[in-house]
Amino acid sequence: MNLNKATLIGRLTRDPELKTTPSGKQVTTFSVATSLKYKDQSGQRQEKTEFHNIVSWGKQAEVIAQYFTKGQEIYLEGRMETRSWDDKETGKKMYRTEIVLDKFEFGAKPQGASNDTQLNAGTTAVANQNMPNNKNSQPQTEEEDIPTINLDDEKEDVKIEDVPF
Repeated sequence: MNLNKATLIGRLTRDPELKTTPSGKQVTTFSVATSLKYKDQSGQRQEKTEFHNIVSWGKQAEVIAQYFTKGQEIYLEGRMETRSWDDKETGKKMYRTEIVLDKFEFGAKPQGASNDTQLNAGTTAVANQNMPNNKNSQPQTEEEDIPTINLDDEKEDVKIEDVPF
């Protein structure tokens, strides 16, 4: 049995970049940052951030490019894929691992974002496949507060010496 599935909740590190392939298919690339907060052996709080390259195709690519901006929170599911190419300058074989998007949901807006350029928080991508193509159009959904959960208060600190491997 095989499974290739990635699930992330994070924030876009840059505005999505929409391109069209020579065959006319839409593709959007962007990156998402996820962070892990923990205490090290000396008790100091640490934070480690990972950056994930994301690729979306077709209608999803158009929706993401239209409604997402840097700082926007996103929930996404996809599959890991590594592509390779020969670097033109050095001739070396280059590799890039990406998450190819299967589905996503809108998360919290970045600080200072207006409803004119963002969909209301909590709206799913599936529900918005027929959204107007005008960025200044406001969606016809009710604004919804996204509850926040502070996992730091409920989570026990894991100490390195407690890890069995």
